[in-house]
Amino acid sequence: MSSQHRKGPKGKLGAVDLQIIKALEENSRVSRRKLAQRVGLTPKILHNRLTRLEREGIVLAYVPLVDSSKLDYALTAIIMIQIEGDNIIEVENEIAKESNVLSVYGVTGEYDTVVFAKFRDNYGLNSFLKKLLTEPFIKHTETFVALNSVKEYSKII
Repeated sequence: MSSQHRKGPKGKLGAVDLQIIKALEENSRVSRRKLAQRVGLTPKILHNRLTRLEREGIVLAYVPLVDSSKLDYALTAIIMIQIEGDNIIEVENEIAKESNVLSVYGVTGEYDTVVFAKFRDNYGLNSFLKKLLTEPFIKHTETFVALNSVKEYSKII
């Protein structure tokens, strides 16, 4: 997510805005009428607030939470990457385009980037890692395979 999508810090949001966000995190498919009732607004005022939250880049999308293991993507990998020179952003953006990549983080410490990705099997992970290591600016990777998930989706509010 680019910095332009980080407008409207939590401190500037009112209590009702936070209630709206929390309700959407719990169920983004809730009807606008029920959401308005839940937070104590008229549907028109709720619509205006949602429009503002979207316009300010606070609410980015309404997406389903999918159980990836039921789609045969049961293997979760955490990949630490060292990148040469001034190419970190370019490399991170390329990695982020991969469909099985869940998230890409620039980090401090020994590594430059951390990637969370899902794979169907070891073969898929192996192919992904070999592809990464053929990229010209990637110096080194270290990969961890998650054995289980205690908490995979986290709500902000």
